[in-house]
Amino acid sequence: MDTNDEVSIPLQRVAASPTEEYYRSIFDRADADGDGFITTPELQRMIRRSISTTEGPPPPPEVVRRIHQVADTDHDGRLNYQEFVAMINNPRFKDIFGRYVTKYVNFIVPRKKLGSYDVPDGQEQLYEDQYTCWPPRVGMIIISIIELIFFLVDEIKEENSTTFATGPMAQTFIYDPTKRYQVWRYFTYMFVHIGYLHLVVNLAVQIFIGIPLEMVHGWWRVLLIYVTGVVAGSLGTSMTDPMSKLAGASGGVYSLITAHIATIILNWKQMSFPLVQLFIFLLVTGVDVGTSIYNRYWTDMDEHIGYVAHFGGALAGLLVGIFVLRNLEVTKKENVIWWIAVAAYVALMLVGICWNIFYADYFPKPVY
Repeated sequence: MDTNDEVSIPLQRVAASPTEEYYRSIFDRADADGDGFITTPELQRMIRRSISTTEGPPPPPEVVRRIHQVADTDHDGRLNYQEFVAMINNPRFKDIFGRYVTKYVNFIVPRKKLGSYDVPDGQEQLYEDQYTCWPPRVGMIIISIIELIFFLVDEIKEENSTTFATGPMAQTFIYDPTKRYQVWRYFTYMFVHIGYLHLVVNLAVQIFIGIPLEMVHGWWRVLLIYVTGVVAGSLGTSMTDPMSKLAGASGGVYSLITAHIATIILNWKQMSFPLVQLFIFLLVTGVDVGTSIYNRYWTDMDEHIGYVAHFGGALAGLLVGIFVLRNLEVTKKENVIWWIAVAAYVALMLVGICWNIFYADYFPKPVY
């Protein structure tokens, strides 16, 4: 191959006669920082994104750099729009580079644009393009560290205290129906875990689900969903299982899972492989349900620990996720669903709060 020749990145099978809007959509997707130029790292990122739907390794970095260099006809170290289009349409380097751009376009450009060039550029967004690591997404990491510290303090203070919830942190922060007057327990029970398996499963799920949510929707939205799931879990448990104590962050974890399911459904057309993502989260849900039932009925814990919090948190996550998380393209139907979710969540929370305030005889007598 003669690297002094012009470079080509043909777009076979993507469009028979692309228009200006079509080329611009490809250029804008590759131009990650939106400065109107494509640098070598941006070109390399474009290729790496395409490999998620292809087999085999991408071209070596030095090849990509050379392609960029040859296509950069004004030698300013970056490709403008005209240089990029010329690179795409030149018939040379077809065997080396063309298939990666074809796959990239099929993967990145929203499906409606691929088949209809009269759709205004930017009308649709791809969910995966919203991921960003800056500012750092540390909300779930901080929560997880706090939960780990609580667990270690109890484990160090007293042997087997984390198995039977007898450590100082558990005694102070666990939800106990006989100490409902200590209102903080409706929230702080999330920091107490029963046994290593309980802790590890919750930490793993909330990190691997929470952080990706933070990368798209922001840490405060995800933390809000997490906390509302925790509170909904304790209120739900108090109403349906009034004798049960409550420990663990499963209410918050389940709220993250169902919130992610909500955003998959709302952004279905903007996501790549939504069915696969939905299956993964439903699988994670099944694993956590199994763990919770096992802890309740087959371990030797002498505490009556409730797991209704899982379902309360799941319902809260689904409802709150609908009206808190970002929806990239809102339809009239989704707007109606948004209002229904708000009304349902507010109504359920009011029922839970009023139940706990006005039906004191329903619960065990308080212990001071």
